Amino acid sequence: MDVLAKPKLAVAYSGGADSTALLIETQKQYPHQTIAFHVHHGLQAAADDFVRHCQTFCDALKVPLHVAYVDAKHASGESPEDAARGARYKALIELAKSNGVIESGGKVLLAQHADDQVETLLLALSRGAGLGGLSAMPAEFERGGVQFARPILNQQAADIRAKLKADGIAFIEDPTNRDKAFTRNKIRLDVLPALQAAFSGYAATFARSISHIAKANDLLADLAGIDLTRVGIPPRIKDLQALEANRQANAIRFWLKSTCGVTPSTVQLEELLKQIAACQTRGHHIRIKVAMGFVSRAEDVLSYNHQL
Repeated sequence: MDVLAKPKLAVAYSGGADSTALLIETQKQYPHQTIAFHVHHGLQAAADDFVRHCQTFCDALKVPLHVAYVDAKHASGESPEDAARGARYKALIELAKSNGVIESGGKVLLAQHADDQVETLLLALSRGAGLGGLSAMPAEFERGGVQFARPILNQQAADIRAKLKADGIAFIEDPTNRDKAFTRNKIRLDVLPALQAAFSGYAATFARSISHIAKANDLLADLAGIDLTRVGIPPRIKDLQALEANRQANAIRFWLKSTCGVTPSTVQLEELLKQIAACQTRGHHIRIKVAMGFVSRAEDVLSYNHQL
């Protein structure tokens, strides 16, 4: 295969230890296919210095660097972490589209590691998440038409940093990573060391549990798909009522997420199930707020309409 025809591998490169290690390894294995994407969030004064560091490092590696400048400030009522994450993904998707990653059949590589996976699980537990949230981060996924992968999910942060320091490779220490105003930082700085002290092999055992949960979640998705072939998309209310309650809830949750792009809270889903059970007459009204829209009755089916 011609070099130019090979899939491009774009490393999401922040300049930190994890993405530095990923960029080095990717360039070593795929020297003619590797490029780097850096997202300038505009959230701190040092952001311009980060860009300069990344450019210098990529020049030394002979890896093309593409930088996206975004405004990642959060809106009122929005989590700063969620706003930054959303802006980052949007920028990476645009960079992938404009730099031939999709056309080449390539991927964007993310540098999340085993400690990030545990943090994600603990955050999900703290929020009372279902199996989807407890499945933490998948090794591969698609978003906005772009294929993403996380090649170092089985590596721990301490091992990554130790290898870089042993090799004398410089990386950025983002000062915001020490700010305990962010929940994920509290987990990283306070909870993970306690877990390490109590259960030295926690990362591996948690990873096994996450894998089991992810498989169970896949089975629920398969079951929802089977049930939705019976009740229709959008779901027919009468056919939903014929399902056992747990399968009914599973089918509705899957329909809302896969077709409408929203996820109901536990309270919203429970109220919706009550309304479906009570829907015995032609004139029964259903209207439940979910995310930025409403689930309502449209004759004999459920519908979801985004609020304008």
